[in-house]
Amino acid sequence: MGNSGESFAFDVVATMDLRDRTLAHIVALFRSSYRAANDAYLMQSFARLRFIATATSAGTLAGFALGEMRIMDLPRLPRQPVALAGICCVDPRFRRHGLFRELERHAFMAAGIPFRPRVLSCGRVAHPASFRTMTWNPTHVPKPHTPPTTWQREIGAIIAEAYGAKGFDPETFVCLGSGTPMHPLIEMDVRADEWDVFAAVNRDRGDSLLGLCWMPDAPEGW
Repeated sequence: MGNSGESFAFDVVATMDLRDRTLAHIVALFRSSYRAANDAYLMQSFARLRFIATATSAGTLAGFALGEMRIMDLPRLPRQPVALAGICCVDPRFRRHGLFRELERHAFMAAGIPFRPRVLSCGRVAHPASFRTMTWNPTHVPKPHTPPTTWQREIGAIIAEAYGAKGFDPETFVCLGSGTPMHPLIEMDVRADEWDVFAAVNRDRGDSLLGLCWMPDAPEGW
């Protein structure tokens, strides 16, 4: 149920089990969400992340999100639960219903990995509106004008590799793009200072910013 009375039906399937009809609707929503949408990027995301969650309203695809929970061995954190959020698109008619977080939650739960004792939540973002899903959390990195610690850089590099990033700058947390621009078609009501941490992101190259945060709290020394 959305926060304005909208009713949604959620479903989660493995990306490799997507039916052609469902895939066609997903691709159509993806193409309508980006200027010069890069289909190859979407297909690579299907190959990289195991699950896709969809939300429908009265038979209409309202949104989708790719994601996966994994157990990963990170520096100083063996067998760490990690939530890898993938691309998420929501039809403009159904925005502001909290669908982004709900869709990602469904995708994460599909792996059957408990969210305890703490989870490292990860995502690649291209603008501050998306990064706000993490910046509310005081444990998030990167932060503007605050160099990442050695430990944060080490973990960031491993997570970027898990996403299949073409390259990763541990100083800025920028994941290099493939050379194809990805500009979302959304209205962004953000402050000018929220762009500071994106200074090194070249959106015309398809770059993104790797964001990390901890739920419910960060390990000692973070």
